[in-house]
Amino acid sequence: MTGIPFASLVIGIAASPAERRQLARLLGGTEAFLIVSSVHRAREILDAAEAPHAATVAPVETVSADVAQDVATPPRPHLTVDSDRRVLRWLDREIELTRLEHDFLLCLVGAPGQVWTYERLHLEVWGNEHLGRGSDIHSVVRRVRRKLARLDASATIHAVRGVGFRFASA
Repeated sequence: MTGIPFASLVIGIAASPAERRQLARLLGGTEAFLIVSSVHRAREILDAAEAPHAATVAPVETVSADVAQDVATPPRPHLTVDSDRRVLRWLDREIELTRLEHDFLLCLVGAPGQVWTYERLHLEVWGNEHLGRGSDIHSVVRRVRRKLARLDASATIHAVRGVGFRFASA
């Protein structure tokens, strides 16, 4: 965001990943825009951009290690989330997802290996603050793990005790 005057920055706020994608399509012709899940996240990013230590703030987007993979190496089979049909696909098999499962998986699959905290997952998937109970997140994780097992997918969701979850594909 360095060099972008705030007067020309359009900020879009949408709770679900699907709504954020739709908003991105609508704002595609805009010179500079930021799409986040909550007002809290927008303030966090704008405050970080104004801070003198902005370079040490966690990035809004992360680049997966697969980008550095040799181009000549054939791609490994991977898990995909079809947002239009709300299904999880592994190789030639598919399974339907609920809205929460879909939004949860979009977060994790989009950044393999990255640890998603309970707080960040709550903001992205539920659109609200994490209140310390983990039962709602754990319920979704349990259902998604069962669906991964039914697909015989080699991908897993790892719990990081007291912090959150991360996605790993074998």
